[in-house]
Amino acid sequence: MRRTTRRIALCFCLMFSLAVLSNIVQAQTITVLHNFTGGADGGYPAAGLTMDAAGNLYSTAYGGGPSNAGVVFRLSRAGSVWILTPLYSFHGVDGANPFSGVVFGPDGSLYGTTYNGGQYGQGTVFRLQPSPEACHSVICPWEETVLYSFSGGDDGGNPVYGNPVFDQAGNIYGTTLLGGSGGYGVVFELMPSNGSWTESVLWNFMVEGGVYPQSGLIFDRSGNLYGTTSKGGTFGEDAGVVYELSPSGSGWNEVVLSLIAFPHTNTCSGVVMDGQGDLFGASGCEGAGFPGGVFELTPSNGSWTFNVLHTFSGGSGSYGPSDSPTLDAAGNVYGTSSETGLNNEGEVFKLMLLNGGWIYSSASFDGSNGEFPSGSVILDAAGNIYGTAGSGGANGAGTVWEITP
Repeated sequence: MRRTTRRIALCFCLMFSLAVLSNIVQAQTITVLHNFTGGADGGYPAAGLTMDAAGNLYSTAYGGGPSNAGVVFRLSRAGSVWILTPLYSFHGVDGANPFSGVVFGPDGSLYGTTYNGGQYGQGTVFRLQPSPEACHSVICPWEETVLYSFSGGDDGGNPVYGNPVFDQAGNIYGTTLLGGSGGYGVVFELMPSNGSWTESVLWNFMVEGGVYPQSGLIFDRSGNLYGTTSKGGTFGEDAGVVYELSPSGSGWNEVVLSLIAFPHTNTCSGVVMDGQGDLFGASGCEGAGFPGGVFELTPSNGSWTFNVLHTFSGGSGSYGPSDSPTLDAAGNVYGTSSETGLNNEGEVFKLMLLNGGWIYSSASFDGSNGEFPSGSVILDAAGNIYGTAGSGGANGAGTVWEITP
């Protein structure tokens, strides 16, 4: 009798798990909200989206615009359709080719970075605000202020993925891929000062502590910073490291929390932290290796344990995730992977913790709805998922998409 009861319980558990998994898979259908043309609306978005309180979506496109230097756009719902408005087009001296998205700062303005352009051609940190003057046209461009132009020298150069982050005083923090004292990239801080902004380099990367950071940063409650590097550490040219920077009386100190254990691939994704202090990230953005996977770092007795949650399938040279994963309130993990999925044109994935294991599900791009996504995703209060694809769609210049449960 006990054996029969156990067998029935196991069967019920299996049927429940399969039913949940079936619902997850069937729910994930990608709907295109906007097909970029590569013209005035921009093209080839590399970043994820930011949502305001009204449900409008904001981000950047790497190309397009009058100078083909990229744009900042807003996507707004009008009944059953979405309308894209270019808020600002870059021209070079004001910045060019943003890989990162935009975020709202403490003053309600939009802030972001560009990979190229600026005074020295090595990228910028910028602010966008609506024009204070009355607008008399259908499209009203916002006003841009370049807060800082990187020189590519000791101050750093060429910020890549990862949105700027703010501390409680309104200072801005981020990373650059190149520059610094060793040429391996920096962590920087911008502080407002008498109407302008002053840059300070908080950390210069060296090989042992990781090099060439492509991701942004996050704060914990104690004011420590966390991020990743795309290379360096003991693996040398391979996956990179997860690091922590802590303020001290004489500056900032770096601690390497873990090597990223997906050999033969690099890490462009940053990390996110859940309520228990665990870190989640992904690897696989570039290199001659394999598409990597998703990982969790758990603090334990003064060290960190590296756990692989999912490994993506794909051949040698395939690209995996490029930007930070996203967590929902239930602790599920979401993100994009560039060249995996059913068609090897990218996918949106979800990892759900069930019965002590992680259940993977995904929706694949097929070219018509976009391809090769590199940005992170966001979720609204109803559980809808939003993101971008870097190419494909009706015009081949990328899409903004939605997945509705």
